[in-house]
Amino acid sequence: MTEPHVALRDLVSALDAELRTAEIPDYGGAVNGLQVANGGTVRRVAVAVDASRAAITDAATAGANLLIVHHGLFWSGAQPLTGVRYEKYRTLFGADLAVYASHLPLDCHPELGNNVRLARALALTPNSGFARYKSIDIGVSGASHEPTTDLVARVRAFSAQYGGTVRTSVPVDGRTTQRWAICTGGGASAETLQEARERGIDTLIVGEGPHHTTVDAVEHDLCVVYAGHYATETLGVQALGAWIEARFGVPWTFLHLPTGS
Repeated sequence: MTEPHVALRDLVSALDAELRTAEIPDYGGAVNGLQVANGGTVRRVAVAVDASRAAITDAATAGANLLIVHHGLFWSGAQPLTGVRYEKYRTLFGADLAVYASHLPLDCHPELGNNVRLARALALTPNSGFARYKSIDIGVSGASHEPTTDLVARVRAFSAQYGGTVRTSVPVDGRTTQRWAICTGGGASAETLQEARERGIDTLIVGEGPHHTTVDAVEHDLCVVYAGHYATETLGVQALGAWIEARFGVPWTFLHLPTGS
């Protein structure tokens, strides 16, 4: 039986088109798209949240030719290739392992994205966007009518699957969620909290946020549910892995490497 394989350029072209990589604005360090090439062929894909040394090592051990991540290699800008950074690249080149990163393009994708997938996992149905960044809505929002304790219980159950812990900005007993919003990862910021207030959001689900966001949320009686940066961004890369297998027949592996944040 012939092992399925695909040309790296074809797979990258398909990913770029599906994720609208060239169209979606992002932070400079994201460097969305192909970050490291390989010899030109992909027979197995590994997906992970972060382009960490552990993810690169595990991808190489799994026999992957392509590692797809949400957080890529270049967030800190230009750095000398010494120490751990050198070891990461040495492993990549030694294993002929390509790296493809997708940050905001994956966050906001209407089907494969972290935000819409998390909403689905929490049995929530989005009806609009949220967390506007330049020309796009990164997150999602919607309406419901249920005890906030029930929603937070589902968030806790989800986060625990990925090694996360959950806290809320305010006590949830006796509260009702009527307008919710989701912005995964570092989704709590002064901007998202202001947007939540302006749009009548009473429950905001995020990965994490600075200390001041809790202070602000308490003062405005906004329930911010901090569900873990890592946990809330596991679903998008897994969806991409399944999408690649369905389209190209190339098998994929999810590398579960929780950070505790």
